Amino acid sequence: MKFSVLILFFGVSVFAQVEYPKDYFRAPLDILIQLSGNFGELRPNHFHAGFDLKTQQKEGLNVYAVADGYISRIKISTFGNGKAIYINHPNGYTSVYGHLKLANDEIEKFIEATHYKEENFEIEMFLKPGELPVKKGQIIAFSGNTGSSEGPHLHFEFRDTKTEFVINPMFFGFDQLTKDTKKPIISSVYVYPLDFKTAVNRAKRPLLLNLTLQNDGTYLSEKVVSNGAIGFGITTYDTDDVSFNNNGVYKVQSFYNGKPNFGYEFNTYSFDEMRYINALIDYPRYKKMQQRVQKLFMKNPYNLSIIKTDENKGILQVSPNLNSSYRIEVSDFYGNKRSVTIPVQYDLLSTIIDAEPSQSNYYIKANKDMNFALGGMSVFFPAGTFYDDFEFNFGVKNDTLILHDDTVPAHTNFTVSIEDTKSTSVQKEKMFIGRIDGNKISYNSTYKKDNVFSAKVKTLGKYKLAIDTIAPKISIATPIEGKWISAQKTLQLSIYDELSGIKSYNGYLNGKWILMEYDNKTRKLTHFFADGIVAEGANDLKVVVIDNVGNSTTFETHFFRNQKK
Repeated sequence: MKFSVLILFFGVSVFAQVEYPKDYFRAPLDILIQLSGNFGELRPNHFHAGFDLKTQQKEGLNVYAVADGYISRIKISTFGNGKAIYINHPNGYTSVYGHLKLANDEIEKFIEATHYKEENFEIEMFLKPGELPVKKGQIIAFSGNTGSSEGPHLHFEFRDTKTEFVINPMFFGFDQLTKDTKKPIISSVYVYPLDFKTAVNRAKRPLLLNLTLQNDGTYLSEKVVSNGAIGFGITTYDTDDVSFNNNGVYKVQSFYNGKPNFGYEFNTYSFDEMRYINALIDYPRYKKMQQRVQKLFMKNPYNLSIIKTDENKGILQVSPNLNSSYRIEVSDFYGNKRSVTIPVQYDLLSTIIDAEPSQSNYYIKANKDMNFALGGMSVFFPAGTFYDDFEFNFGVKNDTLILHDDTVPAHTNFTVSIEDTKSTSVQKEKMFIGRIDGNKISYNSTYKKDNVFSAKVKTLGKYKLAIDTIAPKISIATPIEGKWISAQKTLQLSIYDELSGIKSYNGYLNGKWILMEYDNKTRKLTHFFADGIVAEGANDLKVVVIDNVGNSTTFETHFFRNQKK
């Protein structure tokens, strides 16, 4: 994993030289701006790329183009941002609008035509400047709850058009659209011994420190007594005056004896950096307790551009005859600040709490290719798969490959391979490498060469060969067989696959492909009669659903419809 201290060393920030337009863009909604998520907020496997704007807990609000430009990209997906529109603006920035219910006017017609041209619900279009121009304040869409949204809201981003780096919307004047007079909250501080020799407060494990609120609003920590290399971590969040949410903080900075030693602020970063969140946080604690402790040190450097650190990468070497002071400051974009001071002292106290015992039988070097094999099962980790070296548990038990556990994050894909010489060729056509999570087996895209199945995965844990011979299920809540359904505006069915998951779904009316929108949260397929495909009188409906190993189910029925009603 390559690294340059010069990139992270404190100096003049290139970012600080950028002047962003403050009055060029308007808000994408015409209601009070309230954030249910802000820029840089810590999310599973990524930093949040923009703002999540509340939409009064409902769908269908007008979504406006924030400035003149043209629609450069449209993506319709069952996951992620769901239905999303991208607008390129002539000043070099792109605005992004996600989780939309539907687009407006000619934009929606363009999308619908592409669905039917490609005969697919999930589509992605890249447009030229003259195809779909928009004006500032034009209604481009209506807010929704599509994709991976957990409730109605609008996901909104700014990007640099050339680099596609995401940029904090606050820099474009959005700080004037809401109000924040509240200081961030530091809810906990942890201290970490960083080698096997070091103890902290007589423990060789991470410790939660007691904090005392001072009269000036700052915090004073209990004293840290150590004899070697240590680092600190915090849990923190921010609130504002109008949103009533615990959101992410803008800036974190630590100081050792008055000198900056580790810090970051959420200004701009690339999508390639997103997964480094798993290096920034105490990932094992997150997986075990769902608590995101942000580490203010690096044991091994990683290329997250928002971090600025000294030559020690935030690690403190506690030395004899020196009483030290460590300070953490947390700020929001408006300059509201909270700090905690931690006295640090050297002492050789006897250890009371030992390090957690390890049952691992191998050792991973993060900067080297590593390969492990046993009993026809193997795993290959390319150099740079992991952030740190660690003791690795590897084994095979009852046809299951054991790859440590998911408390260690992987940054890139690694390859799992399993040989099968017992199953028939027919059975092998329905097999895949699945990850075991309790009683569930999750599907991984699997390729086969001779008798060896392989899959590229990104999560440690237990893997085995699974076979799926059960076809997907299709059901309809209210049967329409032979009925007149002239009053209905939609056709709706439920689809589900128990093991490998759904790969494709297609509907046909009277032999012609129809658009059926899929909502993965409700497992519903919906066709809108407004598409104009349905015939006057008798109609034959056919829906075909195929899972990831090729099992197929066909649902057929017929109904009648009076279009004039």
